Amino acid sequence: MARAIGVLATEHVAVGLVDDNQIVGAIRKFPETETVGDQLGDRPAQEIVQLIAQQIAAVGEGHEIVAVGVGFPGVIRDGVVEDSPNLKQVKGQKLREELTALLGQRGVPALVHILNDADAVAAGVAAMRGQLDQLTRVWTLFGDGVGFGRYPRVNSFCEGGHTVVSLDPKENYCGCGGVGHLEGILGHRSMRLRFLDLEPEEIFDQAQAGDPRCAEFVKFWHRALAAATATNIHMDGPGKFYISGPNTRHLQVGLLDSYLHEMVKMSPLQGSTLEVISTTDETAIVGAAVSGTRAAATQYGER
Repeated sequence: MARAIGVLATEHVAVGLVDDNQIVGAIRKFPETETVGDQLGDRPAQEIVQLIAQQIAAVGEGHEIVAVGVGFPGVIRDGVVEDSPNLKQVKGQKLREELTALLGQRGVPALVHILNDADAVAAGVAAMRGQLDQLTRVWTLFGDGVGFGRYPRVNSFCEGGHTVVSLDPKENYCGCGGVGHLEGILGHRSMRLRFLDLEPEEIFDQAQAGDPRCAEFVKFWHRALAAATATNIHMDGPGKFYISGPNTRHLQVGLLDSYLHEMVKMSPLQGSTLEVISTTDETAIVGAAVSGTRAAATQYGER
């Protein structure tokens, strides 16, 4: 039976065999042991693609593989990493072409599909909830960045974390160098630069304790996420937005919803809902595999 392989490559590499929208067997990871911090950030681009190929070949051994989907951070178009703020060394890398060649050498002649890692999460949420026929949008709130995933994927740059939510020229804390970006407010790097004397966790703790400076920032944090969500609603229509990632622990859904309703007033665009969900490597692996399978079906003319 032909199966697909899904890959998540962000701070680490996680690979799984997928059949009927479910993981088959164990997920293979690099590094194998739980390690805190970014394990790919300092590695050369070619070493990263070799690591991914090695893990895929190990998972696919003994199986007929129809497609490989890889969720990868950054602006991904036509299999090329046009930019990746968190993995700057891979900018311009022809990831699909290089990975296809390496897998061919290892006896895995499958179609390779590369997509943004947040899009892989959105596809995984849709697949695992049985709603592949519906629009699924997911914010992923991580310390090192903010992602926005959409399923079905459209031919866009998919960098919702860099949505402009402020016109203040002093809002220049985003790691990409842009001014007024969502990630320049919600990202840990930006919070440390903004406060200097506090860690992100401490900002939210002190806000809850009544510190006015921190409390004002927490409102700003929620308003920024509401603004980015409202912008997407005005471009893509209303619906449900899922929010996942470690920093959802700071989220006050009621406050976010209140700000969102202040920003979306046209009646045809109202009615969106927000739901905090838990996602794991498994979610992105399934989503990447599903996306790869659909890309293969399109290429080979299957219906």
